[in-house]
Amino acid sequence: MDIDTRLLRYFAAVAEEGHLTRAAERLFISQPALTKQIKQLETQFGVELFTRSRTGMALTEAGRVLAERIPVVLEDWDLALRETRSASSRASHVLRVGFVASAANENTQEIIGSFARRRPGWRVDMRQTDWSDPTAGLADGQVDVALLRLPFPGQDTLRVEVLITEPRWVGIPTAHPLAELAEIPFRQLWDEPFVATPTESGWWRDYWLATQEREGHPVKIGAIASNPDEWLTAIANGYGVSLTPEATARFYQRPGVTYRLVTGVSPSQVGVAWAPAGDSDPVVGDFVRACLAGHRTSTTAEPDIGTPMGEASAD
Repeated sequence: MDIDTRLLRYFAAVAEEGHLTRAAERLFISQPALTKQIKQLETQFGVELFTRSRTGMALTEAGRVLAERIPVVLEDWDLALRETRSASSRASHVLRVGFVASAANENTQEIIGSFARRRPGWRVDMRQTDWSDPTAGLADGQVDVALLRLPFPGQDTLRVEVLITEPRWVGIPTAHPLAELAEIPFRQLWDEPFVATPTESGWWRDYWLATQEREGHPVKIGAIASNPDEWLTAIANGYGVSLTPEATARFYQRPGVTYRLVTGVSPSQVGVAWAPAGDSDPVVGDFVRACLAGHRTSTTAEPDIGTPMGEASAD
């Protein structure tokens, strides 16, 4: 019998949460879709895995046995998948680097140049994803390392080093009355419709709506955008405003869109992230060190990853 590993991940989330709604939020899918997937898994096994009630989902005896086995199965599969994909890129001397939107701002080219000096003959393959995957392919092993906006879902399971901290700005229609201000207090934006990322982006979406910094004031969603072009178009058309990193004002100019500094809201950060398995990978280690060059203070320790710089500059 062949089982889709995606179904096993859904099962594990429900087993851990004990509740469909919470598990669906964690997985970034709808509750009806999750219910359907759990029923499909039960049909394939031919047993009931959960006892349903109004208070939640309790594991049956069969479900408990499966729940004990699933973590090892998924961990082994993830490792095999990651190593297989990595081996292919290593054979070609290619490092796969994921990013969302502007990556590490203007520092991206400097980072790639620093990596090239550490790894002569290697090439960096930059792979952009839309906003439905804030990990830029890192979570499922599509890339070896990623340049990401922090925080992001699953960050606590990965290695992360902060590179840049910058204030958040707002993208606003040029004709909007608030565009006349040099700085806009966040409180003045609370009643504005916002352009949001897709629901699949989970609480990363909430971060960019600053839901925790509104003192309970509800969010109005005016439009959904999956990438910068959709986002800029929605703002220019007057469908909403949106918090954004300071770098966006430099990278993404569009007629009809004005950027202003926002006060009274937390800053944004950019970080380099990699999976724990990459700790022993000297190529990933060289890329992380290339990212940290020029960003790390002399009083901050260098992360222990890969082969020490200078010991293995080429394969």
